Amino acid sequence: MSVQFGIDRLLGDPVLLRELDGKRVALVAHPASVTRDLTHSLDALIAAGVNVASAFGPQHGLKGDKQDNMVETADENDPQYGIPVFSLYGEVRRPTCQMMSSADVFLFDLQDLGCRIYTFVTTLLYLLEEAAKFGKTVWVLDRPNPAGRPVEGSLLIPGNESFVGAAPMPMRHGLTLGEMGHWFIRHFDLNVDYRVIEMQGWEPDGPGHGWPLTRIWINPSPNAANVNMARAYAGTVMIEGATVSEGRGTTRPLEVLFGAPDIDTKAVLAEMWRLAPDWIEGCAIRECWFEPTFHKHAGKLCNALMIHAEGPFYDHHAFKPWRLQALAFKAIRNVYPGYQLWRGSDFKYEYTDNVLAIDVINGGPALREWVDDPAARVADLDALASNDEAAWIADVRDLLIY
Repeated sequence: MSVQFGIDRLLGDPVLLRELDGKRVALVAHPASVTRDLTHSLDALIAAGVNVASAFGPQHGLKGDKQDNMVETADENDPQYGIPVFSLYGEVRRPTCQMMSSADVFLFDLQDLGCRIYTFVTTLLYLLEEAAKFGKTVWVLDRPNPAGRPVEGSLLIPGNESFVGAAPMPMRHGLTLGEMGHWFIRHFDLNVDYRVIEMQGWEPDGPGHGWPLTRIWINPSPNAANVNMARAYAGTVMIEGATVSEGRGTTRPLEVLFGAPDIDTKAVLAEMWRLAPDWIEGCAIRECWFEPTFHKHAGKLCNALMIHAEGPFYDHHAFKPWRLQALAFKAIRNVYPGYQLWRGSDFKYEYTDNVLAIDVINGGPALREWVDDPAARVADLDALASNDEAAWIADVRDLLIY
C-alpha cells in the first residue's frame, strides 16, 4: 500500500491548504523534508501558494551541511525566496521572541530516528513551549519512526534534562514526532494550538518494520546514512560518551558497536556471548577494520564490530540495540578492567558542565555504574530497563495514532 507522509497529505488536500490562507507560515525542516517526488518541502509549499514567511533549521542546519555534533549554524536569508532562515542550533536552541513573531502557523516537518537523544525531539518540545507562550499554532507534518514501535532503555531521571534529553522518556521511544507532540503537551501541561497532519497507510509493524519499502532514505543528518543506522542508533549513540570510535570519519558511522586500535574485538565478542547471548539476537555482528579520516583515532587502524540489523539477519522484535551496546561496554570492561572507556567531564557534551557525556546521553549514571561495577549482573540492568519500558508503554498507549 502506498504511504503518504504528512507533507504529501497537506499538499494534496485543498481543505487543509485553505486553512493556511491569510496566515504567515514558518517551516521547520532539514534535507529529508521532501515530498514523495523528492521536492523539498519549502519549495513544494511555496509552489502550492502557501505564504511561507520564514524557515527554521535544526541541528546540522536546514541544508544538513554541518557534519559533526556541536557544530553551530548561523541565521541567514534564503537566496531564492528572500525569507529569513533561523537556526535552532546556533546562538540559541530555543526559538526567540523575534523568531516566533515571524509567523502565525509553524509547520514542523523533520524526519526523526525514534531516539530520545536525536535532538529534533527536543527542538519540537522547545517550539511547542514557545508557541504556547506566544499564542502560535503548530502543525506536525508527521513522518515514520524508522525504528518502529519497539521501546527500549531506562527513563531519563528528572534533573538530568539536556538538549539530548528533553523529558523522562526511554532511549528508544517508539513514537512518531506527531505522537510525541501529544505526549509533550500532556506531560508539561501546555496550552497550545496543536495539530498532527497524519500519515496515511503507514504500518509501523508492516513491511519495513517502520520504514516504508516504497520510500527511499534521505539522510536527516549527515551521519544517518541508512535504515540500518536508524535501527542501531538507540545503542550506538552511546559511544559518543566513550573513548572508542562510533565510526565517524568512515562511510558507515554509528553502525558499529565500537572501533579501537588497542582492543581485541574477538575477545570482546566472545565475552558478550558468554554474558548475554539473548542480547545479541535480531542482527548479525561482523568483525571489521577501519581507519577514520577524522574524529576519534583518526589515521589509526581500528578493529571493530559492525552491526547488521538488516536483510535476513534482522528480527524486528528480537533486536535490542540499547542492551546490545551496553553489553559491548560491559564486555570491554571485563576484558580490559583498566581501560579508559569513558570520555571525561572536561568534554562538554551538548553544552553540559561537569558531567560525564555517557551520563548525559543516558539521562543518569545507571548504565555507566552498571558497566563499571564488577558485581553487577546482566539481570540487574535488564530489570531496571524492563520496568521503565513497561511504564512508558503504558503511559503513551492512548496517544498512538497508527
